[in-house]
Parts: sequence; C-alpha cells; structure tokens
Amino acid sequence: MKLKKEKDIGILAHSYQAREILEIADYTGDSYALSKLAARADNSSFIMCGVRFMAETVKILSPEKRVILSNPSAGCPMAEQFTKDDILALKKEYPDYTVVAYVNTTAELKTVCDVCVTSSSAVQIVSGIDNDNIIFIPDCNLGAYVAEKLPGKNIKLLQGGCPVHAAVKAEEAERAKRLHPAAKLLVHPECVPAVAAQADYIGSTSGIMEYAMKSDGKEFIIGTENSIAEHLQYMCPGKSFYPMSKSLICENMKATTLVDVLDCCKGTGGEEIVLDDETIEKARGCIDAMIALGG
Repeated sequence: MKLKKEKDIGILAHSYQAREILEIADYTGDSYALSKLAARADNSSFIMCGVRFMAETVKILSPEKRVILSNPSAGCPMAEQFTKDDILALKKEYPDYTVVAYVNTTAELKTVCDVCVTSSSAVQIVSGIDNDNIIFIPDCNLGAYVAEKLPGKNIKLLQGGCPVHAAVKAEEAERAKRLHPAAKLLVHPECVPAVAAQADYIGSTSGIMEYAMKSDGKEFIIGTENSIAEHLQYMCPGKSFYPMSKSLICENMKATTLVDVLDCCKGTGGEEIVLDDETIEKARGCIDAMIALGG
C-alpha cells in the first residue's frame, strides 16, 4: 500500500482474482470496465491483476501510461485461440460480413476486427450494427446467446470459447439445482446453451454479482468462476452462494499472487506491456466502434 502510493501506481484486479488481491486493489471489476477506469484515473502506472489481453486493453485505452501485467504467465486460451491470419482469411471468404470481436481477444486480433463487444453489451451492440451478416469471435457460446436474442441477424460462429465455462455439463447444473432447490441459478453466457437454458439469470460477471446483491432471494448457484461465489459471500453474509461446478476454476486467473503484486510495486516483477502505435490505433478502432454503438 505504501509502495503503490509512493510510485503513483494504480492496482487493477479482475473479479476472478483471489480475495487478498481484491483487498489491496484500487479498482475491481470486469476487464473492459477496468480499462475505462484506468483511462479516467490520474495514476501514471497500472498493475493489471488479471490476464494478458486485459493488460493490453488497458494499454490500448491509455497508451501514455505504463501498464504492468502482474504475472507474465497469465494468458487466456479463449483470447489466444485464433490468429490474425485466421481472421483475415475469414474476412476474405466472407467480405460482406462484419467481424465482431469479444473483448476477450488479443490486441493483435482486435486490429483486424470491426467492432468489439463485452458479455454485458454484446446483444445491444450487435443489434445496432447496420449489417445483418455477422462473424462473431471467438466464443461460440456467447455468440449463440446473441444469435438467440437477435434472430434477425445472420451470425456465423467459430468453434472457440472459454474452456473453463464450456467444460461445465448440463448434468452439473441439474445436480446443483437438485441440491439447492430454493436457489436461483445465475449463469455466464460463456457456458454452453444446455447450461444457460436452465438459468434464472444469464449475464456478465458484474451482472451476476449485481443481480445477487440486489435480489430479495437468499440462495444462489453461481455459474461462473468459483471465486465469485466466495466474493459474494463476503459482500452478502446474510445470503448463501453455491458453485455450479467445482471445475469452474481459471488457472490463469489464479496464477497471480499477492507476492507478484508486491514485486511489481518494487519494480522487480511483472512484465510491461509494450504495443506499437499502429497496433494501438487499429485495435482502438474496434473499441471506438463499440463506444459509438453505445458500449
């Protein structure tokens, strides 16, 4: 706490981080929300306690600021599963399609996409695109959720997504509901459609947390990374929260430790995110298009 003040460092922590990291963070929340908070903040440097694409997004929105990824090994299989060449080939094959990129993509991928979305804004943004032909990358489950909500759009999906959310089976959701019959099931749209179909609420991580905090209900099954059930238990001690599946653990999010953050503050750890001007400009175009559509 002393070092970050001395060095004008802001600490950003994604909601999937461990409790002890959230406690020392200046800003917590979803990835895009953290990027916007960093852009508005006065700090000259930021430490991202999350994964690489999140740190890149902070740098894209705040190119003049120093951005450190707290643990260089923290990647994201979903963000990294398609290459720039993969998407360029798709654009050549489908020239009349608008390429929509989930914010959970690398800076390099964003440079060749048309519009960015978040899990909470995806339906709104895609509905506002003046083209019914859409290629949605990389998460086919979030894309399927958007397609269901917008049947007038012709949405082409790729077989990609979050391996942690996608691994949860419908039977696990059914079992959780049998064990906790009074609980509402809150599910992230990165889960497969058979799981999402059983949900009382489908939404982003922040949406799930807000729903649980504001609801009159007392019991909830949390269908996203298991740290959210823990955080909600701290925030709402009068309510009960149950993980939908014990396998909902993101090893990349769990890579960051409190010691990693301390080492970053000391200047002996982490990795500075460096993006060239062209990458920042092109990737920012994708995000600006989302902002123009109300995202």
